[in-house]
Amino acid sequence: MARHDHLALGRYGEDRAARWYAARGYTVVDRNWRCAAGELDLVLVRSGPRGQELVVAEVKTRSSDRFGSPLEAVGPDKQRRLRRLAGEWLAVRWPQVSSARRPHGVRFDVVAVLGGKVHVVEAAF
Repeated sequence: MARHDHLALGRYGEDRAARWYAARGYTVVDRNWRCAAGELDLVLVRSGPRGQELVVAEVKTRSSDRFGSPLEAVGPDKQRRLRRLAGEWLAVRWPQVSSARRPHGVRFDVVAVLGGKVHVVEAAF
């Protein structure tokens, strides 16, 4: 797959995931947030009775499962990196996003987009 096609497929998956979350009351506060340590695909917030919940969503999009499930691509190393990135995001961006001192909770989701279908694993790790 050409690099351009790969990037377009990734954007498509992130768009689908963002719409899935928006339909459930989440607000996308960052998309493709980057720092020296890496990138977060989607950072979302949803207000609830106990405060704001922060969700970091890693989106994996595939045109087929020929090379395995998209969910399998988020192993222990990737999970550790995402946790570190979320800590950096909280330090840098949270004060700009919310007046709350900190979010009520932080959740890590993995979103698989395969064949146009969105499958979200909430609290995946």
